[in-house]
Amino acid sequence: MKIKVALLFGGKSVEHEISVISALQAAQSLDREKYDVIPVYISKSCEMYCGPLVGDIEEYKDIKGLIAKSFEVCFARVNGRAAILKTSPKLFEKPLVDYVDVAFPVVHGTNVEDGTAAGYLNMLGVPFVGCDVLSAALSMDKYAMKAIFKDNGIPSLDCVVCDSGDYSSDPEAVFKKIEDKIGYPAIVKPVNLGSSVGISKADCREKLGDALDEAFLYAGRVLVERAIVNLTEINCSVLGNEKRARASACERPVGSDEILSYEDKYLGGSKSSKGMASTKRVIPADITDEQTARIQELAVKAFRALGCSGVARLDFMIDRDNGEIYLNEVNSIPGSLSFYLWEPVGLKYPALLDELISLALERDRDGKKITYAFDTNVLSGVKLGGLKGSKGKA
Repeated sequence: MKIKVALLFGGKSVEHEISVISALQAAQSLDREKYDVIPVYISKSCEMYCGPLVGDIEEYKDIKGLIAKSFEVCFARVNGRAAILKTSPKLFEKPLVDYVDVAFPVVHGTNVEDGTAAGYLNMLGVPFVGCDVLSAALSMDKYAMKAIFKDNGIPSLDCVVCDSGDYSSDPEAVFKKIEDKIGYPAIVKPVNLGSSVGISKADCREKLGDALDEAFLYAGRVLVERAIVNLTEINCSVLGNEKRARASACERPVGSDEILSYEDKYLGGSKSSKGMASTKRVIPADITDEQTARIQELAVKAFRALGCSGVARLDFMIDRDNGEIYLNEVNSIPGSLSFYLWEPVGLKYPALLDELISLALERDRDGKKITYAFDTNVLSGVKLGGLKGSKGKA
């Protein structure tokens, strides 16, 4: 019997479109002899849709038209199983779309990748691929992530976090704090976004103000850290869970600017995007064997320290002036699921997807061994005085 996989993508995020690309790439590579795939599109206004055209990338050229040809759904427990239901079935139409064995969220950014999707699925008892709520949230928050790195001896640049309220009320104090602790040049970024959205470099106060204004468009908190002048970016993926994990090949992405931009990552110089798979890159990265081994070691260590599961991409920086290596951030659901980093080490995309689903089902089995509730008579003697203002009695 085939495993029924609900493939979730989209969501209320600035990385919405990239999620669509990543997910439908995955859909093409899932082995249809093993899996029944149910694409579930999450709109920017948070409704979920299924339908015969939801898995067709061409339909996303007209999302309003696609939604009009699809039907809204939700997840629920039905007869003790996870299921997808139509929210507004037609007269005499059964609401059940299908039962689900495992959910596969391929979502990027806030309101989805940050633990929101994981929490929704976990509450409903749906086994799901990827990080749990805590590790997803930690991986999204760049400041919290750095605290974990520091506690585990993983090198990361010092930073300053700025709040939008403080910046609005006293920008001069924020400028001084950054200049005293970080100096110039500095990198300014939203604390909880990926895909290089809202990230700018500042080498003077005027540009720092512009960079902060840009970053605060996307988040209520902003992180500022020292810009490495002679920088080499290196990415490495990790696959596994807290118990066991392994690293992929390393890559050096090639950007058209000092900061690898959204366009560098996803458009690859053309309007026909293949997600992160279209980014210009050097694989294996043209660094020393010692640097490669060190980055792979740190990647696995950080993945496990954050409690990650599934596949993640960890982005590193090498300061060419002194050879120091710093871990920049962790992407808990990377663009294109980083399949291009696994193929060079012999793991093809369908096999990578198989392993991700196996990890999700393994976690579900392990979770069933844990006690979450116990019988108690604590409510038997409780008496409350009713609700104030209510006409009835409790």
